[in-house]
Amino acid sequence: MSVNKLFRQNHTESNHMKISDVNITFVKPQGGLIGFASLVLMGDFYVSGIAIHERLDGAGYRLTYPNRKSGDQVFNICHPINRQASKAIESAVFQKIKDVKKKSCNNAGYDSHKFTA
Repeated sequence: MSVNKLFRQNHTESNHMKISDVNITFVKPQGGLIGFASLVLMGDFYVSGIAIHERLDGAGYRLTYPNRKSGDQVFNICHPINRQASKAIESAVFQKIKDVKKKSCNNAGYDSHKFTA
């Protein structure tokens, strides 16, 4: 039995993915990239290197997941395997961005280039 099937069998009782310890590291905006997120899934699995990009139309953000290139091939390191998981991660990361923006706007030294949209 594959690890994925075993994991799904052990977690079918809950349709809710527990996401915790969401952290955002902002970078100087370049080509739409504004930062990186890290988080913990189900209290057991740490994921980092999730890139945060501003949407081209300026209406929010989108996430891209870590990958590696070897020759002409690109290999995914990790990514959500269904829409529900994708939406849960997006929701947690986007909420953290809102929280950080709100907190930063209330502090002296706020640097507006970090936050657009």
